[in-house]
Amino acid sequence: MIAAGRNPVYRRRLAWHKFGIALCVLAMVVGIAFLGWILAVLLLKGFGAVSFALFSQSTPAPGSDGGGLANAIVGSLMMVGVATAVSTPVGILAGIYLAEYGDKSVLGQVTRFVTDIMLSAPSIVIGLFVYAIYVANIKHFSGWAGSFAISLIAVPVIVRTTDNMLNLVPASLREAAFALGAPRWKVAVLVRLRAVKAGVVTGVLLALARIAGETAPLLFTALNNQFFSANMNAPMANLPVVIYQFAMSPYENWRSLAWGGALLITFSVLGLNILSRTLFKQTKQG
Repeated sequence: MIAAGRNPVYRRRLAWHKFGIALCVLAMVVGIAFLGWILAVLLLKGFGAVSFALFSQSTPAPGSDGGGLANAIVGSLMMVGVATAVSTPVGILAGIYLAEYGDKSVLGQVTRFVTDIMLSAPSIVIGLFVYAIYVANIKHFSGWAGSFAISLIAVPVIVRTTDNMLNLVPASLREAAFALGAPRWKVAVLVRLRAVKAGVVTGVLLALARIAGETAPLLFTALNNQFFSANMNAPMANLPVVIYQFAMSPYENWRSLAWGGALLITFSVLGLNILSRTLFKQTKQG
């Protein structure tokens, strides 16, 4: 060990190793510092806007005092709920198909390739796509269009997560089910899927967190609505678009509501990520 410490090659490599570790630590500290700065500003300005009126009153008219985000909160919950209800079965079934039949199927390979493209596609492109094929044909914005747009963002996340989770199931478990005479679809649904159900739920939660704060697709599909409305076939208020519009407004109360809405979305996404990581940790331990 002493001889190795005197070796100039060893000492040079050790110095470069320490230098690389120092750069990694510095990058981590800088990243955490900026993240902490953002969260501190958000908490400082967002908590000042949190009140009962924020959850009970609709967005105010330009130049008026008071108001809240009740219509935007309800609109976001409705659109995200519909998108989750649509994307979850589609994504899980597609993931099961890829895990069971995708390796030797041309359709499976194409599906996996398209899924990878959709995962990296800009959300504004998906919004323009839905606008062109749906909104432009029905001649008005709607909550259904917004739900359709964000469901297209959620589907590839669920597909890839389901596919990856199912591939973690040991081959011996599948072979034991086949040896008992179970058909392939039962093995896929009742054995493999049940074994990794926590991981699949994690994928759904990650997709939910992914679409909760999307703004660009909703600008081209759901747009906004100043009034409270539960009509999905009409323009509908939603938190991301309201935050985008209010943050750039000249009115102080609008900017305050934008900070409050940003705080709500941030804590919602944070909670979903913590829950998904907890479920994924339980899956790995199981």
